Amino acid sequence: MATLRLILADQLSHSLASLQDYDLENDWVLMAEVRTEASYVKHHKKKIAFLFSAMRHFAKELTDHGHKLVYRQYDDKHNQGSLKAEVELLCKKQSIDRIVLTHPGEYRVLADMKTWQDNLGIEVEIREDDRFLASLSEFADWAKDRKQLRMEFFYREMRKAWHFLMDGDKPVGDKWNYDSANRKALPKDMSPPKPTMFEPDSITQDVIKLVSTEFADHFGELDKFHFAVTREQALVVLQEFIEQRLINFGDYQDAMVEGEPWMYHSHISFYLNCGLLTPKEVIEQAEYAYRKGDAPLNATEGFIRQVLGWREYVRGLYWLKMPGYKDENFLEAKGSLPKFFWDTHTQMNCLHQCIKETSENAYAHHIQRLMIIGNFALLAGLHPDEVNEWYLIVYADAYEWVEMPNVTGMILFADGGLLASKPYAASGSYINKMSNYCQNCHYSVKEKNGAQACPFNYLYWDFLDRNKEKLGNNPRLGMPYRTLNNMSDEKRQTIQRDSQVFFKALEQDEKV
Repeated sequence: MATLRLILADQLSHSLASLQDYDLENDWVLMAEVRTEASYVKHHKKKIAFLFSAMRHFAKELTDHGHKLVYRQYDDKHNQGSLKAEVELLCKKQSIDRIVLTHPGEYRVLADMKTWQDNLGIEVEIREDDRFLASLSEFADWAKDRKQLRMEFFYREMRKAWHFLMDGDKPVGDKWNYDSANRKALPKDMSPPKPTMFEPDSITQDVIKLVSTEFADHFGELDKFHFAVTREQALVVLQEFIEQRLINFGDYQDAMVEGEPWMYHSHISFYLNCGLLTPKEVIEQAEYAYRKGDAPLNATEGFIRQVLGWREYVRGLYWLKMPGYKDENFLEAKGSLPKFFWDTHTQMNCLHQCIKETSENAYAHHIQRLMIIGNFALLAGLHPDEVNEWYLIVYADAYEWVEMPNVTGMILFADGGLLASKPYAASGSYINKMSNYCQNCHYSVKEKNGAQACPFNYLYWDFLDRNKEKLGNNPRLGMPYRTLNNMSDEKRQTIQRDSQVFFKALEQDEKV
């Protein structure tokens, strides 16, 4: 009996569920760089180059281990253009009796796969993706009958279940969360270590040439490619984070510095999300560093919370609430994505820096994504569809399961508070506190109104004012709404006027 095992671009793990009972004599593996997946949105050039190179390296490892493998390159004249068509072709050529898959990361892919058995007339088995630490059924059981699905409570249950950072039945240090200690701006005399970089080998160089030709009109820069593309290299990235940056990760994980896109972050989301690393091993290494005395508790807990808590939580929420989650728009946002999201040409230095670095690196750290780019998208009332598509396009670690809850729920509050207890809106003062972006900005963060005022200052109050009916009773927004209500009519009119001038400039593609 011959079985076909399809491996997707985000399933580059030898421990993958669909590979576990592979028969070297009879089974086949299929991997394909298909047009439907590479171009259903116009992914960042570096994202495509990273995934194609990692796929080709992984395919070579499988063949070296004796697997019979068909690998379809993007520019192969026989490329069928879609996963289903490639599967159908190989099934016919090799008389396949069964197809084994690992649960995909995106709803649209799963919906298509569920049609294959009837359409192809071949048994299709879709296995649980057990690289995650919480199964979808376990998350659904946790969420059942809860009025609020707060990540913090899910995270605590995961800590207990996996016994990470626990002393018996209590959290290490007697606290579950050290987030309040992780909000420091970077001192002027500190310089973060350089990120781990690798020279492209011949496989990666071939991919870069392909991407430069086939995806020339896609967003982002392709030069200075340095990502890890094998598990061996990804493990080096993890090791160097633990040794060089984890010690300061906690204190400065929210800090932003012009010209320092990488800071003290781990840079492993690329490799976790495509399968080159597993969450369990990265958590274990971080905890081991803490137990040895090589990393402080606030840094270790903050890092583990991102992997064990947030990453697992957003995946569970995505599958629990899809497909309806895709259409959420609680604040009825209607704005179009400004041109500067693509060309970086804005006089707001914080946005210019973050989007420029995104274009260069297919990466920005979580505060840049949330409190600069995302904060603007929220305050400006940009439509969730356009914002979700942009985030999915530009970041090399973005897949819909992780991107959509972060954008729809965390950034835009479009789910009405299912994920976050309040919108993450902030004025220019927060940006000034956590970065040095304001020092070189065309606008003045100290000015609240007028042509030279930081747009975040008046857009913040305009956002609260125009969404008062839906947000005014939110208990976590009581203080800013009291301040808004105490403003004079003249002050509120000035805020509205400045905001209207700004939005009109956006509509007319003027540089703001």
